[in-house]
Amino acid sequence: MGRGKVELKLIDNKLRRQVTFSKRRSGLIKKARELSVLCGVEVGLVIFSAKGRLYEFCSGESLGKLLERYQMHSEEEISASKNAGGTDKKHNAECSDLRAGANLSLKMSQSMEAQDLDNLDVPELTQLEKELDALLRQTRSRKTQLMMETRTALIETEKQLKEEKRLIENEIAALKLKEQAEQALTCRLGTGSAEHFLR
Repeated sequence: MGRGKVELKLIDNKLRRQVTFSKRRSGLIKKARELSVLCGVEVGLVIFSAKGRLYEFCSGESLGKLLERYQMHSEEEISASKNAGGTDKKHNAECSDLRAGANLSLKMSQSMEAQDLDNLDVPELTQLEKELDALLRQTRSRKTQLMMETRTALIETEKQLKEEKRLIENEIAALKLKEQAEQALTCRLGTGSAEHFLR
């Protein structure tokens, strides 16, 4: 038998609600990150806790830029709708609400760049610590990758320089042998001429 539908409703117990929020939020951010990596798409996520605390995730450079892009896209859709003679007031109202929400999220994102740690509770601090650890691991991984790439490039350059040095040394050795052969030939010719003259 399949599982019956679970009724979704507000969790009465505040502690359980906070724990569930923390777990579900972490899972949602994880899913957003996986979606971005697996499908190569830009993902932006904005979450406000019951206390008004902002949590965000952005797979791109910054959430602010992603929201600006979204806002521009919404404005282009509205403009195209007007040019096509569309009169759907509901659609325009929804776009207006979404645009206002994007503006609000952008302002909140900018104002929350420097978080006030004194106002965070233990679960929020724990989540922040996890996110910082993940960022630190990502930074170290990228640093290691760059160092390995630099090392590989240096090794390749060293090989090329050694090969060039070997070729130059071979050319110099060949020139010396040629010069010695020419000198020996000159000496033999000179000795032969002297003996002929004495005779």
